[in-house]
Amino acid sequence: MKKLVLLTVMIFAFACKEKPKESPKEVEETAETKVEEKSNWTVLFDGSSWDGWHIYSGRNIEEAWSLEDGAMLLNKTSEQRKDGERFNIVTDKEYTNFELSVEWMVNSGANSGIMWGVVEDEKYPEPYTTGPEIQVLDNIGHPDAKNGTNHQAGALYDMVSPSQNVVKPLGEWNHYLITINHKVNQGSVVLNGVKIVEFPVNGEAWDAMVANSKFATWEAFGKFKTGKIAFQDHGEPIVIGYRNIKIKEL
Repeated sequence: MKKLVLLTVMIFAFACKEKPKESPKEVEETAETKVEEKSNWTVLFDGSSWDGWHIYSGRNIEEAWSLEDGAMLLNKTSEQRKDGERFNIVTDKEYTNFELSVEWMVNSGANSGIMWGVVEDEKYPEPYTTGPEIQVLDNIGHPDAKNGTNHQAGALYDMVSPSQNVVKPLGEWNHYLITINHKVNQGSVVLNGVKIVEFPVNGEAWDAMVANSKFATWEAFGKFKTGKIAFQDHGEPIVIGYRNIKIKEL
């Protein structure tokens, strides 16, 4: 009996010793895969090309935007434009529920914005005809900042004011995390790590906000849950920059 027990223990130990191990490469690949699955972030702009972007209404991007130091810069002056000419930039792809991470920078007097739910159609001359906007602005030097806090940087434009001002000085990079989630009817803006705006994105509460805004009579405004993301060209002769842009679909 003792011999049988001893033989069984020896066989078990040998089997354990011979169990194949994962190679370092296999372990590394498994770890990377888990990180990718956990994050689910997609790079929308890597700083080196215009892949995934185009000008709303089809103009050439390079007419007004440039790539410099990993950022997209809107730098066409008013003197270089025809009357009313705009170079709003939009994603090729449409999105519904997402988190958008983006860094932005403005110089003195700049005005821009980030829009979602944008429908690109010739009957809509500008992205803001359909897409609600998170404001990007020089709060000190641009006159629109004097039209109320719901026109200042971080605001859901003309509808919801930021709870506090955490914008960095001109020429420094700010960070937005913008969430739009129709599944739970929630939208929010986190500016430089601080949540400054929350709002519904559909239903009666959304309709009430629109009704109390300048967009009350705009037939198509905020009506589309799915649409493109746009960065606004407001027309000022000022440098505006965006970089490190990525999105997570929810």
